[in-house]
Amino acid sequence: MSTILERLNEIKEILNKASEAYYTKDAPIMEDYEYDKLMNELIKIEEENPSLKTLDSPTNRIGGEVLTKFKKVTHEKKMASLADAFSYEELYEFDKRVREVAPNATYLCELKIDGLSVSLRYEDGILVQASTRGNGLVGEDITHNVRTIKSVPLKLKGDESLEVRGEIYMPRESLKKLNLEREEAGEEIFANCRNAAAGSVRQLDSKVAKKRNLDAFLYYYMEDDINTQEEALIRMKELGFKVNPNYALCNTMDDVIKYIEKMGELRPNLPYDIDGIVLKVNDLELHSLIGETVKYPKWAIAYKFPPEEVKTELLDIIYQVGRTGVITPVGVFKPVALAGSIVSKATLHNEDYIKMKDVHVGDIVTLHKAGDVIPEVVGPVLEERKEIKPFVMIDKCPCCGEDLKRYEGEADWYCINPNCSDKLINKLIHFASKPAYNIDSLGDKLCRQLFEAGYLNDVSSIFNLSFNYSELIMIPGLGEKSVNHLIEAIEESKKNNLDRLVFGLGIRHVGAKAALIISKKFKSIDGIASATYEELSSLDDIGEVIAKCVIEYFSNPDNIELISKLKMLGLNTNYIGEEVVEGFFTGKKVVLTGTISMPRDEAKALIVKQGGKISESVSKKTDIVIAGEAAGSKLDKAKELGIYIMDDKEFLEKIKE
Repeated sequence: MSTILERLNEIKEILNKASEAYYTKDAPIMEDYEYDKLMNELIKIEEENPSLKTLDSPTNRIGGEVLTKFKKVTHEKKMASLADAFSYEELYEFDKRVREVAPNATYLCELKIDGLSVSLRYEDGILVQASTRGNGLVGEDITHNVRTIKSVPLKLKGDESLEVRGEIYMPRESLKKLNLEREEAGEEIFANCRNAAAGSVRQLDSKVAKKRNLDAFLYYYMEDDINTQEEALIRMKELGFKVNPNYALCNTMDDVIKYIEKMGELRPNLPYDIDGIVLKVNDLELHSLIGETVKYPKWAIAYKFPPEEVKTELLDIIYQVGRTGVITPVGVFKPVALAGSIVSKATLHNEDYIKMKDVHVGDIVTLHKAGDVIPEVVGPVLEERKEIKPFVMIDKCPCCGEDLKRYEGEADWYCINPNCSDKLINKLIHFASKPAYNIDSLGDKLCRQLFEAGYLNDVSSIFNLSFNYSELIMIPGLGEKSVNHLIEAIEESKKNNLDRLVFGLGIRHVGAKAALIISKKFKSIDGIASATYEELSSLDDIGEVIAKCVIEYFSNPDNIELISKLKMLGLNTNYIGEEVVEGFFTGKKVVLTGTISMPRDEAKALIVKQGGKISESVSKKTDIVIAGEAAGSKLDKAKELGIYIMDDKEFLEKIKE
């Protein structure tokens, strides 16, 4: 046994050194073939001698642990967010506040990695727990996934018990590879590296996380045996952690700005996404003197880079038909690299938007990503404009050819043909989607496939799929296991609350929040169907437009027939109490301003689902302001009152926690 143990420890030491050299120091010392050969030998030894396998074994990086849910972790010290600065003027104001307390302060500047915050806890040098930030006080245990990240040491170079914090991220090359695989499989691709990292870390199956090739930089050392942030980075590197080398010690704010501009130039060529620079007062003893607010520390701030802009040609404008018949113009561009992805299309919203932007097919236009996520047209480069024809909106549906209609007071054009196939398909996709009826595994691709095969036509047909079981299992890409899972998910969805059904029906202008308000008031689908215009329009946040659309929907005999079918099929049509899931927004008063990367109603509904309260105005009682692109006076007032400001990316992260 001693010989086996000696060989096991020898292999572990060799593999750990090889991993550190490759993933932390970027200086390989072993060929992949030799590494794999030793790993296979170690696996065999541990399989034959299970008692010899330890927490620091390199075989733990293989994955395989599958959880049924994530356990909660209470942080010993709060994982705070940082205040944001969007201009150099705000940085100088921050510097002024710091120097009023600490005149000789210097700043350690680091890259703001666009990923997911993580806490790592070690006991006697062994990784025992990894957790997300969560709401800052309570996070989730993601140890099973973090062990698969090869740059995170399973054993330190020493026997210390300590905690460090940092950022898990997905390298750009890993995202490209992952999205190619997902595209080939007909799955939705990830919008950016941060979303991909967050989705990967929260996988219950660690083998899935391992395949995603995540990485991590560490930048907070939570122990008190060092004096400066620079020493903290050096100390973590000595212990075996991967530390980003692109940091700088700056004596003045002018030095900080030079560093920011230098990193801004390097940003497009980095192998990972960054969205800003973090400034920390370097002397740790000054932190307690400078203090912190309830929301964030006063000794640190995150400077956010302005959206990256690129120029490209608008090759064409095509048109999509939505579930309500709304016609959405989409710009088709000469493919261009933008903020870590290749952009070839972007929504142009509606006729008025295109005319306001004054873009024509053939124009050279400027693009950026709203919130570093959604591609958006800034405008045309007029000095490069050629002799081209002005934009003219289509007047026929691009799918069915019927005349389009523009309602009074609205910017959108609609196809009003109830049998338009694009409308029918998108109604099905919307109904099954997560924000609506949330039917697991009935995604966009399968909805379209089943519609085209004749198995789906309206919403009620979803709940008849079980009658076609023997035929469904023969469809390419499905099979018994997939069909069983689909039918189980459909049956389970029948228990959904009324507001999900109302939102899923796709009533024009009725978003998730409006569906919840109406459902809570009228308690049943019959109650909503018999509600008067006056009763509906008097509800808070409903108003005349939504009330009119609800009345119109339930005045249509075809829709009443659909509701009858759904009742007969066993769907719940009563309001059974509000679904509230405890999360970051629980108990908080929230204001949204500017353009964010999801429909406003859906964002509000998700906040309400977490027990948050939506307000339309900013006051001292406001807890959070979520500021998207083109945020205006509400953002200014939030800054003036010192209210916690959250950007679009942080909102997307928090709402998933």
